[in-house]
Amino acid sequence: MTDLFWPGDERAGDLFTERSWLAAMVAVEQAWADALAGAGIAPAAADLSGLVGADDLPALAGAAEGGGNPVIALVKLLRERADGPAATWVHRGLTSQDVVDTALVLCARDTVARVRADLRRQVAHLAGLADTHRNAVMAGRTLTQHAVPTTFGLRAAGWLGGVLDAADTLGRTRFPVQVGGAAGTLSAVVDLARAHGAADPVTAATDLAAATARRLGLDPAPPWHTSRGTVTALGDALVACTDAWGRLAADVTTLSRPEIAEVAEPAADGRGGSSTMPHKRNPVLSVLVRRAALAAPPLASTLHLASALAVDERPDGAWHAEWATLRALARRTATAASQTAELLAGLRVDTDRMAATAAAAREGLTAEARAVAAFTGTDPADGTAGAADALIDAVLARADRFLET
Repeated sequence: MTDLFWPGDERAGDLFTERSWLAAMVAVEQAWADALAGAGIAPAAADLSGLVGADDLPALAGAAEGGGNPVIALVKLLRERADGPAATWVHRGLTSQDVVDTALVLCARDTVARVRADLRRQVAHLAGLADTHRNAVMAGRTLTQHAVPTTFGLRAAGWLGGVLDAADTLGRTRFPVQVGGAAGTLSAVVDLARAHGAADPVTAATDLAAATARRLGLDPAPPWHTSRGTVTALGDALVACTDAWGRLAADVTTLSRPEIAEVAEPAADGRGGSSTMPHKRNPVLSVLVRRAALAAPPLASTLHLASALAVDERPDGAWHAEWATLRALARRTATAASQTAELLAGLRVDTDRMAATAAAAREGLTAEARAVAAFTGTDPADGTAGAADALIDAVLARADRFLET
């Protein structure tokens, strides 16, 4: 998949594409059919593999407007194309929202797995930068101005702490199944179980939902048709990642300005150039990562707005607004994750330039130390970076624990 409006989108591959969402919806229907057959309620499970594919996407998309979602047309195709009497059992007991939501959760799970892999790469690269440059003195800057001495190792450790926080947030995301039937009561499933002669139709219905979750590798859960915390939590976790990457990308763009020139992005053929200025070497990876960090929070805000406006037993428009929003947020986060990992893997650090800048600004950088010395009646510290070494060690220990899990 490519997107001229979002350079680098191809890095997200098949995550949250129309094809992957279609495949996920079919997987949900298959898991449900298998659960019905496994419980003896359906006589057999239809084999839905290969019945629909990319060639069906235009027709499914066109038909989706009629019912407001793609499941109605999808079920019709599956029943028409499946073999034998089991075809009539496809989707029995489910509702469109069950299939849409569970398929979105499957797509989200794949996205989170990809982002977590890139987070591990980032943590490894940042830990290396923090340790390697723990003694590389540079000018600390506050409110854009020189402040006190610090080290690039501590700057990298700050980036690392933010990435670890994001990874922790992402690690707490849950992936629950959605099986509730028409209005979240499992009424049709209970009726099917009763017609089959189940001694306890209610337990049989909830067992079917749990069996479907197991088959899909998801968490069993009660219906959450209008309780959208699953979606907002996922959106918030993705934004936590782009926040962390945006912070470090902003630092890189600043430090790579020609008048500062303390870091530089990794060189690559065709990257960073200008259509008219041959001398340019723009920090394109950082620019694109910052773009994602700027665009992500409004998308998560849309998810929260949709959650707040959920009504009745199925929202009238708020639910529908989630799908494309979540897709955009997920793909953009996956793209930024890859770009950030590449940026950190090849980041060039000019410690000589850092030392020269700090030396030239020594009078200002040591002003605080002189003030403290005058107050305490002691000799001023000689360009010390305070507790930088201990702070770096603490973050590196946390990174080691993360990488060991």
